Amino acid sequence: MAAVDLVQRLAELEQRVAALEGDERGATARPGTGDGGHQAGGHGVGGHGVGGRTGEREAGGHEPGEREVGGGAGGHEVGGGEVGYGGRVAVGDGRVSWRIDVTPEHALALADRPRIEVLAALAHPVRVEIVRTLLGQGAQPATALQEAARLGSTGQLYHHLKALTASGVVEQDKRGSYRLRSEAAVPVLVLLTAASDVAGQLRA
Repeated sequence: MAAVDLVQRLAELEQRVAALEGDERGATARPGTGDGGHQAGGHGVGGHGVGGRTGEREAGGHEPGEREVGGGAGGHEVGGGEVGYGGRVAVGDGRVSWRIDVTPEHALALADRPRIEVLAALAHPVRVEIVRTLLGQGAQPATALQEAARLGSTGQLYHHLKALTASGVVEQDKRGSYRLRSEAAVPVLVLLTAASDVAGQLRA
């Protein structure tokens, strides 16, 4: 091979390597797109956080709220990663901020009974209506909740309130009224929203 051809081929190889390195930097260096939103470690009543950030691009370049299904060319990826949720909602006269981020392994390793009790407590239209009323109107006496849930007797109401209070979703204040626990406000809304997502209601 002539010396001129060798020098030309080496120059071409250097250009290709430089181009590949530039592409790799562009794929991995994705700046955050936060606009002053709520950061990890929520503030306000019941604020709580375990690491994580809000309002930033994920490593794959997806904006918050976008979905990536499957594990790419290698199929479904098992293990690793992070899941989380958060939000800010008004409850009665106050406002609650909440943020949680955990690994899938940690979430799946937790005891099942407590969370199944919460899911079961919300798995009834009457109880969802009670939660909806408490979120929208704040603490309410039993008579108001009975009317909102269209129940014919106080016995029926207390049956549903027992499930909601035993699971930690609802509590009774000093005046005897019922209210949504501040620590449960955002998680309960997330559970209902996630259930709607699974049911396809958010993609209509």
